[in-house]
Amino acid sequence: MAKNLHVVPRSTGWAVKTAGASRAATIVPTQSEAIAVARQMAIGRGSEMLIHGTNGQIRARNSYGNDPESSKG
Repeated sequence: MAKNLHVVPRSTGWAVKTAGASRAATIVPTQSEAIAVARQMAIGRGSEMLIHGTNGQIRARNSYGNDPESSKG
């Protein structure tokens, strides 16, 4: 599976960063713009997108590929 993408706050806006990368893939002014960019990247890679709040805590996550099949329960 491809590496996860994180939408994280920066002093100059919001960054889209690949897990384990030292640099952001892109930095945009708003969180909604960063989410849109990360969503397209995650769909293309078949990975997961994690959205962080202004405090740095993960507030949402979305998976775009390689989801396990539904289980009974």
